[in-house]
Amino acid sequence: MATYEAEAAPIVVADPSERTAAKISRAVAKTPLHIFLAFVALLWLMPTLGLFFTSLLSPSDYVSNGWWKVVSKPSLATWANYSNVWNGTDIPTSLRITAEIAIGGTVLPIIIASLAGYAFAWVEFPGRDWLFVLVIALLVVPLQMALIPVFHLYNTFHLYDTLFGLILFHTAFGLPFAIFLLRNFFIGIPRDILESARIDGASEIRIFLKLILPLGLPAIASLAIFQFLWTWNDLLVALVMARNTTPITVDIFSQLRQFGSNIDIIAPASFLSMIVPLGVFFAFQRYFVQGLLAGSVK
Repeated sequence: MATYEAEAAPIVVADPSERTAAKISRAVAKTPLHIFLAFVALLWLMPTLGLFFTSLLSPSDYVSNGWWKVVSKPSLATWANYSNVWNGTDIPTSLRITAEIAIGGTVLPIIIASLAGYAFAWVEFPGRDWLFVLVIALLVVPLQMALIPVFHLYNTFHLYDTLFGLILFHTAFGLPFAIFLLRNFFIGIPRDILESARIDGASEIRIFLKLILPLGLPAIASLAIFQFLWTWNDLLVALVMARNTTPITVDIFSQLRQFGSNIDIIAPASFLSMIVPLGVFFAFQRYFVQGLLAGSVK
């Protein structure tokens, strides 16, 4: 009886020089793309850098030299503008008010929208689909259209020029988008996970806290970033709904209206107002992509 021995496949060891050459060729091929992306990033950061360098110049140096002179002549830069803004204006108070409004106007709608999004996605109740259609319809309501009616309502209930009133306004107009986003994300969670939890005796509250919130963290985090940035940068609502409770955007606008040439106050205050949302964006930018794609695929 003839026996056949299988020949072992030869082991091919790649030449280290070939691996290095492949890496170099790939790097060279991607170099034009990296240069283009660096150029786009520089263009995107140019206004921010220009504002920062302007905030370091005295008004006379800004008029005579321009902000770009700081790069070639760093001795023109001074931190006196920031010291004057922090100690001689109401900018610190405005920053605190802005932070309180932004945090409250972010946390409250996320809590409500998370519960509503879970209910629209996985809880059966009469009229659920029609209510969700109503939520989607509210997305097309312009904010400017509601300013005058809400203004009269705030006067009636003494909510005008209060922190709670501003937080409530941002919550109301942030909820339709928040509910729409979270519902679309939650409905993509596999049904088997929820049914297994219900078979094990978990209540709806426990399912929401132990399953939905951890699995929906990317969508919730991205929503928090969107809502925080929108609330922090708001000017129109604060101009209409507040007089003394002024966030940083209104304070800077007032400075610009009263002291149009007072660049040593406007530039540092604007950069301080910009640095917080800019830091939030760079720290959590990956959630922006996840938030845009939430609910697009199942």
